[in-house]
Amino acid sequence: MAEKTGSELRRTNLSAVLTLVHSRGVVTRAEITRETGLNRSTVGALVGELVELRLVRESEDAAHHVGRPSLLIEPERRTVALSVHATPDAVTIGLVDLGGHVIKRIRCGTVRVPRPEEVVNIVTAVVAGMRTELDRSYSTVGVGLAVPGPRHSVAGVPDAAPDVDWQAAPLAERLERALGLPVFAAGDAVVGALAESTFGAARGMDDLVFVTGGPAGVTAAVIGGGTLLTGANGSAGAVGHLLVTPGGALCPCGSRGCLDTELSEEALLEALGATAGADLATVLGSRRGDPVARAVVHRGLDHLAVAVRTVVNLVDPQLVVLGGYLAAMHDLAPDRLRTELGRSVMRRAGQGAGLRITRAGLGDDLLVVGAAQLALSRVLRDPAQLPARAPAV
Repeated sequence: MAEKTGSELRRTNLSAVLTLVHSRGVVTRAEITRETGLNRSTVGALVGELVELRLVRESEDAAHHVGRPSLLIEPERRTVALSVHATPDAVTIGLVDLGGHVIKRIRCGTVRVPRPEEVVNIVTAVVAGMRTELDRSYSTVGVGLAVPGPRHSVAGVPDAAPDVDWQAAPLAERLERALGLPVFAAGDAVVGALAESTFGAARGMDDLVFVTGGPAGVTAAVIGGGTLLTGANGSAGAVGHLLVTPGGALCPCGSRGCLDTELSEEALLEALGATAGADLATVLGSRRGDPVARAVVHRGLDHLAVAVRTVVNLVDPQLVVLGGYLAAMHDLAPDRLRTELGRSVMRRAGQGAGLRITRAGLGDDLLVVGAAQLALSRVLRDPAQLPARAPAV
C-alpha cells in the first residue's frame, strides 16, 4: 500500500479531529490527543486550522478554576445541512448543524402519496421561506434526502415503497437543480443507522445492525468495522424479503412467506383491527395492556426474530437497533426478541454472546439528523475543501 502524501495525511487528520468534535459535541485538546493518537502540537495545529475554516470554535472551560485554563472545542453551529424526509403522507424538511442539533423541523402533510415533482415543489417552497435566514446566519453545505426503502444511492435514485413509485425518479437530481445545493440520498434504514451510530444508541459501536419498520416494510442497514455495507447495487439490507413463513402469502417481490407479508404496516394494522393508513406506532402506544395487541406484537416479533437471526449469524454485530414501528413493538414486549434470538442464534465461537438489542435513541430527530448526516459527511471527510469564511453578519 502506497504511503500517504503530506497533504493526504493532513486531510485524514483534519477529518479525524472534526469527526470526533462533531460526534462528541464538546471535547478538549487532551481528549483529541488521546482519542486520535496524534501528538499535542499536531492537534493544536489541526484545531487552529479548523477554527480558521470556521468549523470549530474554542472557549475556556468556565468550570475550571485552578491552574491553566482548559480550552473546550465544539462544532461551529453556523455550518449546517438541510434534510428532507419524504414519505407517502408527508414531506419533512429540517435544518441541522454540525454537531447534530436540529435547529428547525417543518412537516408538510400530504393528502395522498406525493409525486416526485410535488416533493420538489414542497421542499423548494419551504427553503425559499428560510432563504434569508440561511444566507444571513448559516453556511449550508448540502442536502440529505431520506426516502422509504433500503437503498443507499450516491446517484440519487433510491428505491422506495412499491406504492410510492419513486424507483425511477431522479429525485436528488431534481432537488439539486431546484435548490442549487448538492443532494445526497439514501433509504431510511441507512439514514437511521448513520444517525444512531453517530449520536444515538449505537454511538461508539463499529458493528451493528439497524432494523426499521416503515412505509417500505422492514428494511435494515449493516455497519461492519465502522463501514456501511451497501452491496454491489446499493440495495443491501432488504430483510423484508427474507423467508419467515414457508409457503406463506405472496409478496410483491414474487416470493412467498417474506417477512414483509407478516410485518408490513398494512398487515399489522389489519391484525389489530385498526383503520388502514393509521400511524402504527401511535396505535400500538395506545393499546398497552390490550391482549389482542400483545398477541399481534408477540407474533410479529417472533417473525422478526427469524429474519434477524439470519442477519446476526451472517455479520455477528455487537448491537441490533430497532427503529420505526419496530421500536414501538419492542416497547410493548421488550424481552420477546431477545428471548427468541437466544434460542436460535449460533453460539459457536461465542457468536451472539453479549448481543444487545435496543430501540433507536434519537426519537423524532432520528431521520432528520440522519439525512443531514449524509450531507455533513462530505465536510467531515474533507474539511479543507471549504474555503475560510468571514463571520456571518
